Amino acid sequence: MKHLAALICLLAILSCSKERDLTVKGHIEGLKKGTIYLEKQQDSTIVTVDSVALNGSSDFILYSDIETPEAFYLSLDKNNQSKPDEKIVFFADKGTTEINSTLKNFMVDAKINGSEQQKLYEDYLKVITRYKDKNLELIKEEFEAKKAGDSALIEKNIQDWEKLLKSKYLFTVNFAINNKDSEVAPYITLTEIYDAQTKWLDTIYQSLTPKVQASKYGKMLEKHIADNKE
Repeated sequence: MKHLAALICLLAILSCSKERDLTVKGHIEGLKKGTIYLEKQQDSTIVTVDSVALNGSSDFILYSDIETPEAFYLSLDKNNQSKPDEKIVFFADKGTTEINSTLKNFMVDAKINGSEQQKLYEDYLKVITRYKDKNLELIKEEFEAKKAGDSALIEKNIQDWEKLLKSKYLFTVNFAINNKDSEVAPYITLTEIYDAQTKWLDTIYQSLTPKVQASKYGKMLEKHIADNKE
């Protein structure tokens, strides 16, 4: 029985060590009651890998197993069923990632300190956000042009949108190729320009280092390209 008890303890320790490859901790200012979820994409579904219910505390700590650097979601449920969950997307690697934010502006106020991949991902987002802001402007202009029945403005809006889309795609392709040694490269390819021409996707994949090609998103990109070629 003593040997059995010792074996069970050893297995429990090994199990905990494996689950703690990634630690996500932080503070949500103003949050006194709610549930924080750590999530990631598995196949085509977002699954919860850990969660913690807070009652009177604004600090949290979560754990996950992680094999290669990948994107996770930090989701907040304020116990208000009328509102959808708010999610912070971040790129994690083995070790500790710290996320601090506020209850009022959970996603916008998020400050993330963790992996090198996260820093690179933030560099990408700084530029891509401008494209998204411009896209919103074009949507507004399209609405106004259609409301006014101005065919010339409608045509110009279409041309501006096509130029913006092409510029965004080219920026993403170049960013991915220039950062071929990071798992961020195949990730942004799959999330931002998955419907780009197959030759562009293949160019990105072929530029990736062997390590990144063997990562979660490298394998997903390879499969995506193969499916497109069928």
